[in-house]
Amino acid sequence: MSLLKLDIYHVRNIHKASLQPCPTLNLLVGDNASGKSSLLEAIYILGRAKSFRSASIKPVISLDQEHLIVSAQIQQTAEGGVSQLGIQLDGKTMAIRINQETRQQRSELAYALPVQLIHPKSYELLDGGAQLRREFLDWGVFNADTRFLPMWRRFKKALAQRNAALKIKRFEQLAVWNQELAYYGTIVQDYRQRYLEKLQPVFIAISRQFLALDTITLQLLCGWDSSKTLLEALEQDMDKDLRYGFTHSGPHRADFQVRVEQQLAKEFVSRGQLKLLVLGLKLSQVQLLADGQQPLGCVLVDDFAAELDSQNRARLLGFLVALNCQVFITATAATDFGDLSQILNYKMFHVEHGCVNPA
Repeated sequence: MSLLKLDIYHVRNIHKASLQPCPTLNLLVGDNASGKSSLLEAIYILGRAKSFRSASIKPVISLDQEHLIVSAQIQQTAEGGVSQLGIQLDGKTMAIRINQETRQQRSELAYALPVQLIHPKSYELLDGGAQLRREFLDWGVFNADTRFLPMWRRFKKALAQRNAALKIKRFEQLAVWNQELAYYGTIVQDYRQRYLEKLQPVFIAISRQFLALDTITLQLLCGWDSSKTLLEALEQDMDKDLRYGFTHSGPHRADFQVRVEQQLAKEFVSRGQLKLLVLGLKLSQVQLLADGQQPLGCVLVDDFAAELDSQNRARLLGFLVALNCQVFITATAATDFGDLSQILNYKMFHVEHGCVNPA
């Protein structure tokens, strides 16, 4: 899967840009604030219907414009099969088009264009709150198994209903929602556990290309006392949940840990090593998709030289080229990419004042 043609309108300082990317490696060069990250942001919006740089879409829309548009022609397979994707956002409403048909669910975009992002704040995955890790984990499960999403939605609906009953003290409803939440919550937990078990050996193998660390493990924290069933945990928490008006136990409180030598990674390794572990996690998700013959979509790497030394940049570039997926990487200078003489197929673009041109 790769973008054949990308059109961007009114994304930050990119008022209008059209490019035909390489199906493998695309290198974006330009000064700071030239629009390189905005181009990656546009691709991310096309795949996930949200920005990675702003919680709100309003700041992403160019000044004096009412909406942004990102559209693309996508080649689904090497043999052919071209599809059309498009999204329009104005900060309040969202319009999605796939093959000239209006769609309602942003998940349809995500399936059509899986996007993995690596950028300077990616280290927060292991250094920040549990929500970031849940989102990372669920993106992987979502792309690995289409059966996960409907189960996750039913769990979220049951959670919302149980919380509503708790707030207004509807005791007669709680037994029903306990059963519903426990049923779908356990299914969500099982999907996450199976995915993490598949991810771990891939993550370890990739991490060892960048780091000389011994025992590395991934551990899922399910979000409740694992010695009990979820139903037992919900019933045990009933008094506390009624007092505070929300559900304390369940997959919505789940987390996972990266442990090195049986210790929590962020408390054991250096800041530089932690960033390389995050890099390993991100790449392992893409590798797992490739191993499962799932559509690969795009890998976006923002500010290539910011967090990696020249040796690890070369390793990352070599890994991405070997993966044979479409990659977009930004840097302030072409020299940041190192020796490109052994790479047979790539394109370089120069970005300046929001204008994108082949270099």
